[in-house]
Amino acid sequence: MATTPDQTIISGLNLPAPLSSPALIERALARGEGQLTDRGALSTLTGRYTGRSPRDRYLVVPAEQHSAIDWGTVNRAMDEATFDRLFGRVLAYLQGRELFHVEASACADARHRLPVRLIADQAWHALFSRCLLRLDETLFDPATGVTIYSVVGFQADPQRDGTRSEVFIVLNFARRMVLIGGTGYAGEIKKSVFSYLNYLLPSRGVLPMHCSANVGRDGRSALFFGLSGTGKTTLSADPTRLLIGDDEHAWSDEGIFNLEGGCYAKCIRLSPTGEPQIWNALHFGSVLENVVIDPTTRVPNFDDDSLTENTRAAYPLAHIDGAVPTSRAGHPDTVIFLTCDAFGVLPPLARLTIDQALYHFLSGYTATVAGTEVGIVRPQATFSTCFAAPFLPLHPTRYAELLAERLRRHGSRVWLVNTGWTGGSAGDGGERIRLAYTRAMVRAILEGQLDQVPCVTDPRFGLAVPTACPDVPVEVLHPRQRWADPLAYDQQANKLAGLFTANFAKYAEGVAESVRSAGPGV
Repeated sequence: MATTPDQTIISGLNLPAPLSSPALIERALARGEGQLTDRGALSTLTGRYTGRSPRDRYLVVPAEQHSAIDWGTVNRAMDEATFDRLFGRVLAYLQGRELFHVEASACADARHRLPVRLIADQAWHALFSRCLLRLDETLFDPATGVTIYSVVGFQADPQRDGTRSEVFIVLNFARRMVLIGGTGYAGEIKKSVFSYLNYLLPSRGVLPMHCSANVGRDGRSALFFGLSGTGKTTLSADPTRLLIGDDEHAWSDEGIFNLEGGCYAKCIRLSPTGEPQIWNALHFGSVLENVVIDPTTRVPNFDDDSLTENTRAAYPLAHIDGAVPTSRAGHPDTVIFLTCDAFGVLPPLARLTIDQALYHFLSGYTATVAGTEVGIVRPQATFSTCFAAPFLPLHPTRYAELLAERLRRHGSRVWLVNTGWTGGSAGDGGERIRLAYTRAMVRAILEGQLDQVPCVTDPRFGLAVPTACPDVPVEVLHPRQRWADPLAYDQQANKLAGLFTANFAKYAEGVAESVRSAGPGV
C-alpha cells in the first residue's frame, strides 16, 4: 500500500467542506432524494438495486500480495490499467457536479484506526456514511486512510470498462481507493470498508469478524456470528446487556472493538414490541431504505415488502439506549454461532469443541427458505464461510487460524444456536422455533446456567446437546423427537449432513484432521 490517491485530482473536484447531518438532510430533500417520516428519519429509495451486487466486485492488488488473495467467484481481479481507465471516466463524470463528502474513520480502537474519506454524488449517501462510520476530530490522512467514491449516477460500460454490468465495486488496495458506481444501494459503502479491513487487519494479527457483540453488567462480553435472517441483530439487542455493535467487530490482543459507528438493520416487519431498541432509534438523523411510506401521514409501513424484503435502517450507535460509549470490551467469554436451519434437523442448542467451532466457522451454514427467492420451493442450504464469504479477500483458513488462536488463548466457550425450524422442514409440517425459547437458551448460555448441565451427543451431527435448559421444554432440545415420522427426520438429516461434507471438501487440505473429522456423518 505504498501509493495514495492524487490529492491534486481530489482538489480539482472543488470538494466542499463536510456538511453536518441536518445540512445533508436539507440538501437531500431539496434534491428530491427522499422524504421525512413522521418521526424525522430520511426515507429513500435505492432504485433498481435493493441489495448488494457481489458479482460486480473487483480487487486491484499489489503484485507481492497477489498469492494471498482467495481468487474465485467472490474475489475477481482487475488490473491497474483497467482501473485507471474506469477511474478517469468517473472523475470526468464528477466534474462540475454537486458533491458531498464525509471525513470519518473505522475501528473503535485507536491503535487500528482507519481514516475514511467518502466522496459522493448523493447527499443521502453522505448521511448514511455519517450514520455508519465513526465521526472524530482527526483530519483525514491519505497515507493511512482509504478514499471511497460513491457515484450513483455513473454507469459502467462493460465493453469499455471491463466490468460485468453497469455496476462496479472496485477495491484498489495498492492505491487505498474504492470506486462504487451504477447502484444506489448504500450498503455497498459499508461492506467495502469491511472488506478493506478484512484485507488489512489480519496482517496485524487482528481478527475481523462479521458478528454482533454485547456485554453484561459484569463486563463479560459475547459475540454473535450469523448470516442474514439468523437473529444476529435481534438476539444481541438485549435490554439487560449493553450493545457494542450489531454487525462488524475485531478481536485483537487487547479485546474486541466495533469497526463501525452505527447500525444497519433489516427492518421488514419491525415493531416496537419485537425490537424496541431499533424502533426507538429511527428518528431524525437516521436513514430508511426502500420502506413504503404513507404519502399523507408519512408513517412507515414496515410490513410492506412490495419494494423489497431487504428493507433497511441506518442509524448511529448514539441512537441506541444502552450502547457502550467506547464500542469496546474485553475478550469474549462466549461465542455463539447462529444458524437458521430450515430443514428442521439441527438441534437448537449445542456446545462446540474448538475443532467443531472451526468446522462450523469455515462452513458458515444457514438455509434459504422457500418463497424468499424466485424459484426456491424447498429449503436450500447456504454456506458462507466464516459467516462472511462476500467480504473476505484472504483465504478463509487465515481467519479460522486467528479465531482458533483467540479461542485457545482466552478459553472462550463456543455454542451453536439454531433459530430455524423444528418438527419438520419449512413448508412441510415444521414450525419456527419460538423466539422466546431461543432467547431463553441465549440467556442460559450467557448467565452460565448450562455450565454444569450434562450433554448427550447427537449421533449424526456429533454435537453436545444439553439435557435441559431453563424455560425451554426438554423435547425442543432434541429435534428428532419433534418429528411425527422419525424416519423422515433421518432422511432429511442425512441429506443435510451430506451437504456439509460436500461443502467442506474445499477446506479439507488446509485444516488439521481433528477439524476435518469434527463435522457431521451420515
